Amino acid sequence: MPELSPRRRVLVLAICCMSLLIVSLDTTALNVSLPSMQRDLGASTSGLQWTIDAYTLVLASLLMLAGSTADRIGRKRVFMTGLVLFTIGSALCSVAPTLDSLIVFRMVQAVGGSMLNPVAMSIITNTFTDPRERARAIGVWGGVVGISMAAGPLVGGLLVDAVDWRAIFWVNLPVGLAALLLTLRFVPESRAPRARRLDPVGQILVIALFASLTYAIIEAPNAGFASVLPFAALALAALLGLLWYEPRRAEPLIDLRFFRSAPFSGATVIAIGAFAALGGFLFLSTLYLQNVRGLNALHAGLWMLPMAMPMFLCAPLSGRLVGTRGPRLPLLIAGTAMTLSAALFALFDAETSNVTLILGYAVFGIGFGFVNAPITNTAVSGMPRAQAGVAAAVASTSRQLGQTLGVAVVGAVLAAGVSVSSYRETFVDAAVPGWWILTGCGVMVLVVGAVTTGPWARRTAERTAAGLESAELRDASRVSA
Repeated sequence: MPELSPRRRVLVLAICCMSLLIVSLDTTALNVSLPSMQRDLGASTSGLQWTIDAYTLVLASLLMLAGSTADRIGRKRVFMTGLVLFTIGSALCSVAPTLDSLIVFRMVQAVGGSMLNPVAMSIITNTFTDPRERARAIGVWGGVVGISMAAGPLVGGLLVDAVDWRAIFWVNLPVGLAALLLTLRFVPESRAPRARRLDPVGQILVIALFASLTYAIIEAPNAGFASVLPFAALALAALLGLLWYEPRRAEPLIDLRFFRSAPFSGATVIAIGAFAALGGFLFLSTLYLQNVRGLNALHAGLWMLPMAMPMFLCAPLSGRLVGTRGPRLPLLIAGTAMTLSAALFALFDAETSNVTLILGYAVFGIGFGFVNAPITNTAVSGMPRAQAGVAAAVASTSRQLGQTLGVAVVGAVLAAGVSVSSYRETFVDAAVPGWWILTGCGVMVLVVGAVTTGPWARRTAERTAAGLESAELRDASRVSA
């Protein structure tokens, strides 16, 4: 990629953030529309889970393929293809006549979405080569997540109340088109110095792992554990297959050598835990506010602002802290706040009181606002720039996998405990195990963040980066010879 002027770099960052905005806004706004969608399409709790998880599942399955493909054939080309597919998928979702068709169209959206965030992060990594500038750029990137969180529930509530839940998908159309035109004009093409080969076996194993695991979790309360046992066994077999097959490939889909870096491995685990907490938190909160308290979509969105606003305010602060002091402090703040918030709901039924509900939302918002920037920065820092797309894709995959599992597990626990005949009376008690699961996710962020950000962890990252760069040079010399 040619060296760009400071103004051009800022413009490239803004264009990349537009893609993040529509993807994140779509997810948060959709959560507010779930009860309206449930009534309109006659969806069950598992049906609502699939409207979210069909998207995040496909996204998680294809992110690494998209990242490596972008490194190989050109990041701008893949990014533009993603914008086209995401915009078309959004238009199809807005006219879906049934729940099944909506789920299929959400999967079309996800195919496009898989080409956006990891590729955009790779473009940013290769545009901002100075570590401090890159940390600040990633802080802005994290701030966009906060903006989408702040705007998503409110925008979603306004659109659902004023028009219909389908209008949520309309927002993506003008933003997607504008981002496409701006990318065509201003974003330079870039790719890795040497093309990496496809890994179809690895890709199939990843899809089998994620799909079978998610299906087993979501359908277990309805179909019974015996019925989903084959899918659980398939997930285990796919995982073992990945661990056996990928190290034997010269250019694997998932380079397991990345995980020799304690910060990288920690960022992956933290991303799964944090986004599982987010997915479960939004799922429980949306259903409680509208189906139990009886609020409309707009008022439910307003009630979620105490969670969204701290995310918006803390995300850029977290980025600055990562740039000046490293990822440790933001991760400790994030883990502590997320643990306290979920424990408040688990121990004291915080949702039943206005004061504790607002407090729980605000504390969770602070925690999640601090977690995104250190995840992203740790995932791509220290890795060879030639593999920036793959490294960013692993981090993005961890986020989507976490959100998928959060909705699947918490939704399954809720479905097993709530009574259809007395939904409002049984919801709070049925949600308690889910809140304890989210508390565990917060503890995971806190403990793993503390362990993987010290001097020992930094040394493992340096050794891993040196080994990867040496391997890249050997491979390049072998090819040129």
